[in-house]
Amino acid sequence: MFIKDKFIKKNKVISLEIFPPNNNMTLKQILDVIDELSIFRPDYISVTYGASGNANNNYTVDIAEYIKEKYTIEAMPHLTCIGSNKEKINEILKLMIKKNLKNVLALRGDLPKDILSDSTNGTDYSYASDLIGHIRGSELPISVAAACYPEGHIEASSLNADIKNLKIKVDRGVDFLITQLFFDNNRFYDFKDKIVKNNINTPITIGIMPVTNVKQIRRIIALSGASIPLKLKTLLDQYENDNKGMFQAGIDYACQQMDDLNHLDVNGFHLYVMNKPEIARMIYKNMNW
Repeated sequence: MFIKDKFIKKNKVISLEIFPPNNNMTLKQILDVIDELSIFRPDYISVTYGASGNANNNYTVDIAEYIKEKYTIEAMPHLTCIGSNKEKINEILKLMIKKNLKNVLALRGDLPKDILSDSTNGTDYSYASDLIGHIRGSELPISVAAACYPEGHIEASSLNADIKNLKIKVDRGVDFLITQLFFDNNRFYDFKDKIVKNNINTPITIGIMPVTNVKQIRRIIALSGASIPLKLKTLLDQYENDNKGMFQAGIDYACQQMDDLNHLDVNGFHLYVMNKPEIARMIYKNMNW
């Protein structure tokens, strides 16, 4: 089914995100992770596109099919377009339809080192909005999700400029949005006010990244530009050399963040579980899901 329909039928849509095999995890290990995650019966599981930017190499579509066929859980492959062309994108979209996958998260993707930021260098797409427009133009039965950035995309000149770009994406046919991670709910509340004023009323599910590893999260923060409130900074400093303590503190922080967001009656939560079933297990327990 289309994931967008879940936002109509449910008060809150709960989803998980996993990534495909890489240098640290084999395909067999990924499938074991999915097996553990399936017991929570999330509304859907999204599968990232992998660092290679090639769905055929990183198993994104195949893993999504596995999730849907074996566990009857909706699966949503990510699809990035930078450095790609219409022929490759059409090939992937047709493969998705063949595998009964009807949902996609349309992203630009990170710029490869051999592509200059001011040049598409032969690609047919410069922005996620280009990919969204292409998918809609294909008239394939695919529901399209897109990303939004409560603190602005790290490459955007300002939050207002980024919201204008978001408006373009939404107008080209986005069914629902997933936020990039953030740790300061006030930033989201301000963002929500701004997008409503810009006539963006698409359902938004909140991307939550539990801080369970200090070194890892510092690297992610550097890449995303997410701000760190004093409460979280104190935790990072306190558990710098205590992985077990940081894991528990990070889960607690994420749950407190979601409890606060619940007061806004958000449409859903999307958990970046980093292929760690224990993260999902503890959050589901703490949130009474």
